[in-house]
Order: sequence, then structure tokens, then C-alpha cells
Amino acid sequence: MFPIWATIPIHVIWICVTLVYGFRTWSPRPGLWVIAVVMATTATDVGVDIARRAEPTEAPLMAAIFLAIVWHARRRIAAEQKSSLVSEENARLLATQRRFLQDASHQLRTPITIALGHAELLARGLTGSQEGHDIQVILGELSRLRRIAERLLVIAAAEDPEFLHPEPVSLDSFTMEILRRWRPTADRRWQLGRLDQVTTQADKERLGLAIDALLENAVRHTADGDVIKLSVMAAGAGPVRMIVSDAGQGIPDEQLQHIFDRFRSGDTGHPRGTGLGLALVRAVARAHGGEVLVRSRPGQGSEFELRLAPASPAFPAGLTAGVAAGVAETAGSGGKLARTPWREPLG
Repeated sequence: MFPIWATIPIHVIWICVTLVYGFRTWSPRPGLWVIAVVMATTATDVGVDIARRAEPTEAPLMAAIFLAIVWHARRRIAAEQKSSLVSEENARLLATQRRFLQDASHQLRTPITIALGHAELLARGLTGSQEGHDIQVILGELSRLRRIAERLLVIAAAEDPEFLHPEPVSLDSFTMEILRRWRPTADRRWQLGRLDQVTTQADKERLGLAIDALLENAVRHTADGDVIKLSVMAAGAGPVRMIVSDAGQGIPDEQLQHIFDRFRSGDTGHPRGTGLGLALVRAVARAHGGEVLVRSRPGQGSEFELRLAPASPAFPAGLTAGVAAGVAETAGSGGKLARTPWREPLG
């Protein structure tokens, strides 16, 4: 009807097909059928135009543009499929690794426990002799193996939805309990920093494992008489911060970025570290929706900060009466547990 607009229907057809293809890329077989139909339709129009002695050069150009789009789209789909395969393989490897760690830890716990029980029985009758000393070495190594197996099990299960069993935990009382338990184990100057009265939702057992790992790390990197301090701070709606600081040897800067990796203890002076304690701390922190940070200066000590979900402290700047009484009682008993003024964290 309008010869001057002869190629406009062809343009509309190709533009519509291109738009539809952009929204939903077809698989090869349906795509070929659609392209064949569109090409047959436009070829008919082109034939009519040629019969009218018109020059519809735009039609082949539109078809070429569409084919270029198809080519790029197929490349994108192939790249996405390859990326998906790699992601699935990585997920499968991670799941296999997690199952292996869980199975290995479960299988190791029973024989280690049995061997440890027999070694303890033998140690009772062999005191003061070379055999008794050897049995104590065996007991120490078996205890270390059991600790490794337990930590591997915790790390492997950290991503399980049933990993945590949250309950209200009063962190000031919780901190006092931990320090009372640790005070007799090492000849250190155990101190309490700032203790805010705060209750948060946490798995008390898992959180205790994480703090124990931090304190064990602090004991390993300090000498007799060095200070190890534990603090709890909460500021408004911000995260709850449990801080373990020590006056030990510190951590070199090049090791800080790998300090929480598995089997990377960064322990040059004490090669008997398992490299799992800090990895366990990070796994427990992330399971609680938090994180663990470290600040350290070689020769000036280290400070590990475990951040938990926000909670509202009842008394944000002081000790409860019960905690204060506990501090006074411990200090009065001749122990090395004492409350010291809070100092700003290492910068």
C-alpha cells in the first residue's frame, strides 16, 4: 500500500524477535525453528520488494545483527553453564570435605578415648620412673589428638543449621566462670578488664569452646607472669565485644592475614600448635552472625575481639554486684585474678 515504507514491517519483525530473544534466550532447536520462520517470512517480503524493483538492503542487515546477538547470547549461556558446573563441583568438594572431617572426627574419638583411659590406668602405677614419664608423654599426645578431633568436628559442623542451640547467656557471669576455670591452669597474671552486664542469645557450649581456644592461644604465646585479660563490652545497639588480650610475643604482620586459616597457626616459636583453635573461633563467631578480629604488634602482645550479635546492656559501664563480689573474693584468696582499669585496644 505504501511502497516507500516497504521495509518497515521487516524491521518490526526483526526488532520484536530480538527483544523477545533478549528476555528469554531459547535453546538451540526452538531457536532455529523461530529463525527459520522469521527468515522465510522476511524473504517473502524481500522477494515482493525486489519484484517491485525496490532495494531492501536493511533486511539482511537486521538479520545479521540478530545473528550476532544470538552468537553472543550463546557464548554467555556457555560461560554461565561452565561457571555453574564449577560452582557445583566446588560445593560438592566442600560437602565431601565436611563429611570426611565429621566421619574422621567421629571415628577417631572412640579409639583415642579408649587409649587415653588405658594410659591413665597405667600412669597411676608408674609414678617417679622413666616408664611413668613416658606414660605422661603418651597422655599428653592422646589428649592433644582428642582436642584436634573435637575441633575438627566442630569446624566441620559449623555450617549445619542445627549447629547452634541459642539461649540467653549473661556474658559477665559467663566470663567470670571461664576465668575461674582457667586461673589454676597456667602461671599467668589473669585480669578482668571492663565487664558490661549484658545478656545475648548464644550457644553457651560453642561460645565457651571459642573463648577457651583464644585463652589457650594466649597462654601458648605468653611466658610466666605475663598478663592475660578478658573483657566484655557492649555499646547501645552495636555488637557485643568479647576481647582476649595478652602481653605476649605478638604476631608478625605477614602472618595476621592467615592467622584464622585451618592448619596455619603461625606459631614459629611454639611448633606444637594444631592450627585449628583460631579456625574454630572464626567458625563459631560466623555461626553466631558475628566475626573475630585480631590486632597485634610484635613484642607488645595481641588482642582478639569476638563480636556477637547486638544486644542491649543493662548497665553499660560497670560490673554487677555479683561479679564485683566475685572479683573481690578471687583477689582476696591470693590468686592472680584481678580487675584492672580498661585501656583502649591496640590501634
